[in-house]
Formats: sequence, C-alpha cells, structure tokens
Amino acid sequence: MSTIWQSLELLVTKGLPTTVLLTLGLLGAGLALGFPIAFLQVYGYRPFRWLCRGYEQLFRGIPALVLILIFHSGLARSFGILLPAFTSALIALGLRSSAYQSQIFRGAIQSVPQGQMMAARALGMSKLQAIRSIILPQALRLSIPPWTNEFSSVLKDTSLASAIGVLELTKQGTLIFTRIQFVKGVNYILVILILVALVYLVLTYMGNAGLALLERRLRIPGFEMKGKVER
Repeated sequence: MSTIWQSLELLVTKGLPTTVLLTLGLLGAGLALGFPIAFLQVYGYRPFRWLCRGYEQLFRGIPALVLILIFHSGLARSFGILLPAFTSALIALGLRSSAYQSQIFRGAIQSVPQGQMMAARALGMSKLQAIRSIILPQALRLSIPPWTNEFSSVLKDTSLASAIGVLELTKQGTLIFTRIQFVKGVNYILVILILVALVYLVLTYMGNAGLALLERRLRIPGFEMKGKVER
C-alpha cells in the first residue's frame, strides 16, 4: 500500500504540474489563434478565408503525434533548430488546438442571427463596433459547451508529449513502473497505469464541472449554438 501512495505522490507532485501547465498553454494558444481565424473565416475577404481554411484543414488533418515529432525531431535534424521538448509539444499541440477552436468559434459566430448585425449597422454602428459589442459577447457564450469538449481532448492529448520526453503524468507513470515493476512479487505496472488514468479522470471531471458552471451562469435562454465540431 505504501508503494501505491508513494507512486501517487510522485504523479501529483512531479507529473501533474507539467500536465496542467501544458493544458493551459495549449488552450491559451488555441484561443489566441483560433478566434481571429474564426472571424476571418466569417467576415474576412475571400483570400483570407481561403488561407484560414487551409490552415484549419492542415492542422486538423495531421495526427497530433506526427506534429510533435515534426517540431521536435524534424526541425532539429533538418534545419538544426533544436527546441526544448516542452516547447515543441506546446507549439505542435497549440496549433492543432487552434484549428479545432477556430471551428468552434466560427460555429458560435454563425449561430448569432444575421439580423442583429443588420440592425446594428442600421443604428449607425460600424462593422467592427457591431462585432465587438453585439456578436462577440454572444459568440463567446455559445462557444462554451463545445469548448468543454476541446478542453477534455487537449488534456488527454498532453499525454502524447511523453513521446519526446516531457515529464508529464504519462511519462512520470512510465518512469515509476519501470523502476518498481515488482515489489514483493506484486506486478505494479497495471496499478500505476490505473493511477495515471484516475488522475486524468479527476482533472477532466473538475474542468468539465467548472466550465458547465460557467455555461449555466452565462447561458442565454432559448439561444443555442448550431452544430458541433467533432474531434
């Protein structure tokens, strides 16, 4: 039993902070890039819409692990650009998340009735003023439910960073069971992996619960987003 508690302590103190930091970084990077891309897809000129569409298709179409390896090993071996493992994972998964988030925000923007933009323009607002004051607040509220799904996906995607040595939950778990595979004849590999899975489960539940609470507080009665973005 002491071995299990010691393992859990290592997961929480060593692996968990990196997983949380990476998750927040990915969501932040995805939000910072995804929202402008979404607005350009809806309101931008045709060349910008094509460019954003290509960006979205590119990073949604490449597997996350392949992206990580491109930024970590590919750049280093081909161009001598050696990025730290954490940075490589952050850039690769952040770009991928921004592609998915752009479609979440695009759907939220398009769910706001077009008549509201027309009414705002009729009242003398510029297009930018209407977007900032009328479209944006509603779109942000509408994007929370599908963004909850993106949070769960991004959190689980952080485990792929273990492939390049980032010391997050999954990597820490493998280090633990490599060191203590057998204690007094008991195989602890499955036990450690279950502990890792439980930590991910708790993080997912807490994040989803917090976002659900935020959604209820900001919800517009009778006003829901059309469609959803599949992972």
